[in-house]
Amino acid sequence: MAETSIGTAEQLKDPNYTPPLAKAIPLGIQHVLAMFVSNVTPAIIICGAAGFGFGSNSPDFPQMIYMIQMSMFFAGLATLIQTIGVGPVGAKLPIVQGTSFAFIPIMIPLVAGKGVDAIAVVMGGVVVGGLFHAVLGLFIGRIRFALPPLVTGLVVTMIGLALVKVGIQYAAGGVPAIGKPEYGSLLNWFVASVVIVVTLGFKFYARGMLSVSAVLIGLIAGYIVAFALGMVNFGNVGRAASFALPNPLHFGLDFSIAAIIGFCLMSFVSAVETVGDVSGITKGGAGREATDKEIEGATYADGLGTAVSGLFGALPNTSFSQNVGLIAMTGLMSRHVVTIGALFLIAAGLVPKIGAIISTIPIEVLGGGVIVMFGMVAAAGVSMLSDVHWNRRNMVIFAISLSLGLGLQLEPGALQHLPGTLKVLATSGILPAALIAIVLNLVLPEELAAEATDEVSGGHSGHGAGSLGKDDHV
Repeated sequence: MAETSIGTAEQLKDPNYTPPLAKAIPLGIQHVLAMFVSNVTPAIIICGAAGFGFGSNSPDFPQMIYMIQMSMFFAGLATLIQTIGVGPVGAKLPIVQGTSFAFIPIMIPLVAGKGVDAIAVVMGGVVVGGLFHAVLGLFIGRIRFALPPLVTGLVVTMIGLALVKVGIQYAAGGVPAIGKPEYGSLLNWFVASVVIVVTLGFKFYARGMLSVSAVLIGLIAGYIVAFALGMVNFGNVGRAASFALPNPLHFGLDFSIAAIIGFCLMSFVSAVETVGDVSGITKGGAGREATDKEIEGATYADGLGTAVSGLFGALPNTSFSQNVGLIAMTGLMSRHVVTIGALFLIAAGLVPKIGAIISTIPIEVLGGGVIVMFGMVAAAGVSMLSDVHWNRRNMVIFAISLSLGLGLQLEPGALQHLPGTLKVLATSGILPAALIAIVLNLVLPEELAAEATDEVSGGHSGHGAGSLGKDDHV
């Protein structure tokens, strides 16, 4: 039987195998490095949107440090639930949980400019949405038909498109700097560009963990440049505590119909994403399909982990796809390696000084990393859409869903006469796009006549093999 420095071929495919600790610990830390930046970024964005983030000079700025801290702690806790399992909850597979980007476009309209008090509404949505997500585990297999690649690819693309504006604003100096001379200065763009260039260099010209951690390395490089230029302030680090436990109901709970509907609807998408990640882990790590028990356990853990997070001031959790790729790269399926990584995350979440250090990253540096990350979200959506059979029917569904979803997102004033709840849901862009795509996909006939789309496509009806109907192939 073939052996590697980590274990035999059979051991590498076994989720219950534990490599020697001298190798398991660095492998576990690898998983943390691969997801660390993505995990804390949503908290920074939501606090910034609410008005107490970077550059705000708000007295509530320490609340962002707390949310960063909870992002690490509850990502670690949710990961432990997945790897160790509690009864039927948890897949008992090497699934890494982290804060989800998918919910950011839903959360921003709920908190925009409203300060720290608005976070209670978000936490109410997180708790209810998490419980709803867990319930989906009971019948996740039966709802997958309603979310084919046409719908999921559209939603993920919309998420990326909704967030790229944030990256540009951060790189230019952040929302508080808008309208001031320093906004969009050459200095700001230079620092952001360092992050982008270094990230691309490591992503394409390095191998192994250096490539996987390219965004983190890019941020470190940008941070060093920003420090040399006098853009880093360590004032918050000295004031932060060395140890602190999570605080129950830190931001409170407030239940809004808009937040509950938005979080529950996005939970469908998140649940299907988790199913895809579980399947990717078992295929890439063990060469087999995921079992129903593993998929259901992963969905339960996803939802319950999110609900518990909301009780302590953290944002929704989901499985992280970059760690699925890391498992395929290392060929190691051990859930105990990921458990070690989860313990490191939990430990980091108990040390507020770590959150304070993260908060010293200049917003221009973060902007460079966010531009890459959110662009990759959109690119991942396009990749998912490549699995779609692009016949004329699917083109029309995609066209209408994208036009209305993206249009409402770009011009929210067009819905000024809607009631508050509907306006918040519709101007997210993602929810209307997803609902339209789901409904049209379920009710429209399978094929449209050739002339049905040619007249409105401006000659761009698509002529690849995937764009032809069943009767159009030569």
